Amino acid sequence: MNPMRRLIFVFTLIATVSFSGCALKQMMKMADQQQLNVEPDPLEVHADTVAFEMSAVLPAKMLRKNFIYEVAPSYQYDGQSVDLENVEFDATQYSKEEQPRKTEEFSFAYDPSMRSGQLVVQGIGRKPDSDKQETTDEMPVARGVITTSKLVKDSYYAAYAPHGYNTGEELEPIVLDFYFLQGSSRLRTNEVRSDRGDSLEAFIANKNVTRTVTITGTHSPEGPERINENLAQERASAIEEYYSNMMDRYDYDTTAMEIEFILKPVVEDWSLFREKLEVYEGITEEEKQEYYDIVDNAGMTFEEKEDAMHKLPTYRTVFKDVYPDLRRAHTEILKVKDKKSEAEISVLSKQIAEAEMNADSLTAEEMAYGATLTPSLDEKEGIYKALVEKNDSWVAHTNLGAVYLEKAFQANDQSMTNDYLDQASTQFELAMRQEPNAAAAINMSIVSAMQGNLGEAFEYITQAEELNPMSENVKSLSGVKGIVQIKQASYTDAVQSLTNAETSSDNLFNLGLAYLLSEDPQNAMTSFEEAIEANSDNALAYYGAAIAAAGMDEADQMAEMLAKAVDLDPELADYAIDDLEFADYAETQAFKDALM
Repeated sequence: MNPMRRLIFVFTLIATVSFSGCALKQMMKMADQQQLNVEPDPLEVHADTVAFEMSAVLPAKMLRKNFIYEVAPSYQYDGQSVDLENVEFDATQYSKEEQPRKTEEFSFAYDPSMRSGQLVVQGIGRKPDSDKQETTDEMPVARGVITTSKLVKDSYYAAYAPHGYNTGEELEPIVLDFYFLQGSSRLRTNEVRSDRGDSLEAFIANKNVTRTVTITGTHSPEGPERINENLAQERASAIEEYYSNMMDRYDYDTTAMEIEFILKPVVEDWSLFREKLEVYEGITEEEKQEYYDIVDNAGMTFEEKEDAMHKLPTYRTVFKDVYPDLRRAHTEILKVKDKKSEAEISVLSKQIAEAEMNADSLTAEEMAYGATLTPSLDEKEGIYKALVEKNDSWVAHTNLGAVYLEKAFQANDQSMTNDYLDQASTQFELAMRQEPNAAAAINMSIVSAMQGNLGEAFEYITQAEELNPMSENVKSLSGVKGIVQIKQASYTDAVQSLTNAETSSDNLFNLGLAYLLSEDPQNAMTSFEEAIEANSDNALAYYGAAIAAAGMDEADQMAEMLAKAVDLDPELADYAIDDLEFADYAETQAFKDALM
């Protein structure tokens, strides 16, 4: 090779490298003038995700031909870092006089250890297809993460299926019919001494608690019966008199005054005649129809109808077999149903659960009610297990699962909680296979929420709403729905749900939190104050009120509420120190005093 040509080549190469290096350094020097903006700042977590928008504006003429400039963001916390996608600027995409600008959206999954940290960026200048690059120092562009959405209170409850036992007074009817001779209202001896008469006397002798005795007197439609307008009334009165005499005989005293006698004479009415004729087998259906045609003739009087039937060829047979049943006093006694006392049901339920008593000693409804009479979850579990063995009903499975759910609420460690949630889920699934019901669906939504499956939890909530939950569960379901919606970052929807929830202190706190996260601090403050009124020991309600006050620049109220929160729960002092909701007040004496 010609020595002169080689010298020129080397010189050209050195000059090119020197020029490239100079251009890169100049570009990186101008990086100091870049404008970076992050929204929101501080960062915030919503639905387990930290999302933000970053805008980058570079100085005009900063970019150099054949070079790439990148803004590399990362979230740094507790000695760790989450690297995010770089924002790349290519000189070929911008004119020399133009200020290159880009706005990008970023997100990363939140972990509790990320609460205190910072978002930093580093500028990177490089030449494509080359190892040569230069970087700027890391620059903080946003503070750590506001975690207010994580304050949601898991105010869950277990929904029980109805036990089906009527705890109130129940009435059961005793029905007896007494019959009279044609045209007579005298209660005959053979009627009094009949099985029906003996039953009535035995009933009265036993002094059953009775509410009403309704006696309906009737007559047959033939002449001697219908002519006596008072006959139906007199037959009813005859039974009332006999009943009263029996009460005197068995020393009812003032108890008799508690029984209401209702006399109902039925005069010139064909209903009972039709009823008896329909089941009578002594004539054909065609022959019966002849009677129906007469009875249904609106143009005839009662007497004319009876006279017309008298002319039918089957009249004597009907008169002999059907008419006697129409000369009666129909007696219906409403007695108070005998029931076991709550104490008996409670004791027997426990004995059945412990295999000390046969399960047939109580009905399924009584056992389910017995489970409600004990505060012990272990005893409830035993009773519902026995009920599953007894009738394997959806009610038994739903309520056994509800017991496991309550035990999950009270468990001391996560492993035990998970075990109870699994047992509860199994019972709810068995119940839903037998009978889709709102109580089991509500409980499944809570299990799913506690396991972190918010989408599944919301599906069960929707299913529960479609299954027409009991009135006492509607408001509680709205509270659960609001909790899930806050965790899903559906804050406006959460406000609506929690507005319809029970006005418990925890629900009112969650409502205030939903307002706060919806950027409505005034309504948030109102709800937090209502939560405090419902429970003056609700430390989180005071803490939420302090955040709302800070958002409204009410420094004195912020300090007052924060001090009360810390007084009730000293651990909130450490939480508040790192809470960027109070960043503007962190150095004030009032804030520091509130944490003491």
